[in-house]
Amino acid sequence: MKTQEDVFIFLQAIMADMFELSPADIVPTANLSTDLDIDSIDAVDLMVRLRELTGKRINPEDFKNARTIQDVVDTVHRITSA
Repeated sequence: MKTQEDVFIFLQAIMADMFELSPADIVPTANLSTDLDIDSIDAVDLMVRLRELTGKRINPEDFKNARTIQDVVDTVHRITSA
């Protein structure tokens, strides 16, 4: 099982790499669309990478209400803890 901190560190690293973001901008309170300019296509790409962390099939419905980095961390943590 991954801790929330593990999930955040992984998410921060892959988002910085995939979307050419500064890790300093990828904070728990950052809004995915307004702060980080993540669109729906980017979100699909992110789901593919999150599968690497979880080792499980990612259901996009699980993330439909995710607005912030913390929302994504919480959802991934829930999936990995199940």
